Amino acid sequence: MKNTIFKLLTILLMALTLTACGSSEDAGRGGPPMSVNEDGTSTFDTTNLLNTLAALPIEALSANEIASLAFMREEEKLAYDVYSQLNTLWGSQVRVFGNIAQSEASHTEAVRQLLIRYGLADPALNLQAGVYADASLQSLYTTLVGQGSASLVAALQVGAAIEEIDLLDIETALQIIDNQDIRMVYDNLAKGSRNHLRSFVKNLENQGVVYVPQHLSVTDYNAIVTTPTER
Repeated sequence: MKNTIFKLLTILLMALTLTACGSSEDAGRGGPPMSVNEDGTSTFDTTNLLNTLAALPIEALSANEIASLAFMREEEKLAYDVYSQLNTLWGSQVRVFGNIAQSEASHTEAVRQLLIRYGLADPALNLQAGVYADASLQSLYTTLVGQGSASLVAALQVGAAIEEIDLLDIETALQIIDNQDIRMVYDNLAKGSRNHLRSFVKNLENQGVVYVPQHLSVTDYNAIVTTPTER
């Protein structure tokens, strides 16, 4: 009887320990690398991210992985730059641009930490807002800011489009990336983009507008917006 009670207490203690850690995956790391607010704003916690990265191996990089990291660093910077500009224009009416801009700052920083981890050059180093080494991103920034300056609804549609583009680019990147640490960061970037897409769609609904996906398939889009915020 005493042995049975002891075993039950041991099992209970183990369960409580895992619960306190959040999950077995995050045990010993101090928590998940990304936090999610009630409004869906998804932000990397730098300390937790670095702890998570430290637990993963540093693996050889392919040319595709090197190119992907450089592009993703600037693409996340573009999201931050566009949202910051749109927040200047429309922030008095909605909070979504300012909130998500803060998240995107942590997203581009997360990719920067991967560049540091692998000793790679940072293409965004010393570049001002709205300036990019990648010509395609430079053109995209100009187009998106121009569209988003027309009206609040147009700006919210730009926000949703950015998250769609990010999701497609991350999906493409994950097909050629096998390094565990890069995949972990990209998986979290994708979760953040799905949450932010939900937020922009909700804000458009508040404006009486039904958003129609511009880049994702209708099936993939509906699978995101008809499901709850991811934690």
